[in-house]
Amino acid sequence: MGRSIDQVDELPSPEILTQNNFELLLRRVADDIGFGSDESIFVGSGMEYVHSRPYEPGDSVRQIDWKVTARMPVAYVKVHETLKRIPMFLVVDTSASMQASSIRLSKHAVAVWVAGALGLVALRRLSPVCVLSGGSRYHDFIGDANPSLVPDDLWRQLDPLRRRRMGETTELSERIDALAVKLRQRSVLVVISDLYDSRLRSAIGKVGPKHDVIVIHLEDPAERGQLRAGYFMGAESEGSHRFLGADRDRWSERDHLEREFAGADVSYLRLATDQPVVSRLRHFLLTRSVQMRGRQ
Repeated sequence: MGRSIDQVDELPSPEILTQNNFELLLRRVADDIGFGSDESIFVGSGMEYVHSRPYEPGDSVRQIDWKVTARMPVAYVKVHETLKRIPMFLVVDTSASMQASSIRLSKHAVAVWVAGALGLVALRRLSPVCVLSGGSRYHDFIGDANPSLVPDDLWRQLDPLRRRRMGETTELSERIDALAVKLRQRSVLVVISDLYDSRLRSAIGKVGPKHDVIVIHLEDPAERGQLRAGYFMGAESEGSHRFLGADRDRWSERDHLEREFAGADVSYLRLATDQPVVSRLRHFLLTRSVQMRGRQ
């Protein structure tokens, strides 16, 4: 399989690559993320709970519904329905704040690599995929938000996301709201963002109970107060607000996000753009898969 890719420093910006080179390198990243994983990397056991029934000889002990059994005189087991193809929607934040960076590779670039790799892994698991922008570059998008098993469709959706657009505003929460209305079947929803949309957490909280939601929070080292630049004047990338900052300032305190999303039944991963990405993402998905099987 060749040398694995882990540090984002090993990846170029997607927008400078030809289509063929982008696809080739993205397949390597997908290989590294999916290596050693089972077929249910995104959706636990790939089963959806239907109801519980009394235990019968031959039933697996692992299927016992302990909550129901505790209230009944006999043991009960969970009955599940197999979901053959669970669609995956990847919403990539392409707004201006994702393009601001204190290191070589921006949050926007990392988001494209992560979204493309997860999309490829999902296709290999026979899960149809749809990739959408969470920025203002797309307005009339919802009619095209149809997941597909065709790899060419994935490349077609990723290609316009590779290019940056200066001054692009966020419409991430609007995308989530629109998908919440559109989606009839339980789906996997992956949001890749720096979470600067003020309405995003509320929008995600509404879809968490109905769908399998993953939030991948990208963070530039400057957002941890690691610029090593003394005092400086800063400006918001998506607004006119200016501020005085220091190299030790943490510009946003969001350590409570993991607890908040867990309360909404949403999986959360914070990825720093200057640290290993692939191994952390692979470990997160595998750990999450085990945890989801434990809930069923």
